[in-house]
Amino acid sequence: MSNPDSFINEVTEELRRDRMMGYLRRYGWIAVLLVVLIVGGAAWNEWRKASERASAEAFGDAVLAALENDATADRVRALAGIETTGAQRGMLDLLSAGELLASDRPAALAALDAAANDADLPEAYRQLAALQRVIAGGAALPMAERQATVEGLSQPGQPLRPLALEQSALLQLEQGNTETAIEILTDLLSQSDVTDSLRRRASQLLVALGGDVPSR
Repeated sequence: MSNPDSFINEVTEELRRDRMMGYLRRYGWIAVLLVVLIVGGAAWNEWRKASERASAEAFGDAVLAALENDATADRVRALAGIETTGAQRGMLDLLSAGELLASDRPAALAALDAAANDADLPEAYRQLAALQRVIAGGAALPMAERQATVEGLSQPGQPLRPLALEQSALLQLEQGNTETAIEILTDLLSQSDVTDSLRRRASQLLVALGGDVPSR
């Protein structure tokens, strides 16, 4: 390579370095900002997880402390006094309803209704509250309301379908529709996701009604 060519290459390389330094001076802050955002985002995410974990632990401790009270009224009062966020309120409604069922059925039904309609509560919990309200309410709730709730919960794919089918059969018996109840119980026993205890209850009721227990 000749000296002129070497000189030109050196000048070109110098110009490139100068241009790169110019870019860094002009736009380097963007790279710095990106690094800050990435590091800051990771730190904030860890802080959020830690805060959520601490909040959940505090909520659990408060619930356990409330349930340690001897009297039902004291337990319910303590549960009502717990500070909650989001789905925690619905969970407290479920717990309070369970405490109130033996002593104050109207209040328990009101708590279950609140949980069943709480949009912040997971769908499975809402369905559990709705079904428990039908079971606990009995004849105190209109038949049409109970049937509508059970019908919705007993649709294929619903997590509480087996339990809802059991309640559907009982509602039919309450109205004197024995044959329909037998059909529902037979359908229930043909399901694969029926617990042993529910299968025993349904089988005993089906036999008592004069039906035949389907083979598994």
